[in-house]
Amino acid sequence: MNEQVRHTVRARMKAQGITQIELGELVGMAQPNVQRLLSGRVGAVPDSWQKVLDALGLELVAVPKKDGAS
Repeated sequence: MNEQVRHTVRARMKAQGITQIELGELVGMAQPNVQRLLSGRVGAVPDSWQKVLDALGLELVAVPKKDGAS
């Protein structure tokens, strides 16, 4: 996954006081798997999608929802 997305997710977790364990519980994932996602070791954008994004001059980013829901 894009580094900007990982950074935004980590920042949101910090702002909301959510630990990796708590995030894992919210999404049904063990903490080591959450850590791997946040480190970029897993969860990368598939090559085919990255090629499409690059061809169109797009970048995958994470932004807060308009309603502010977490």
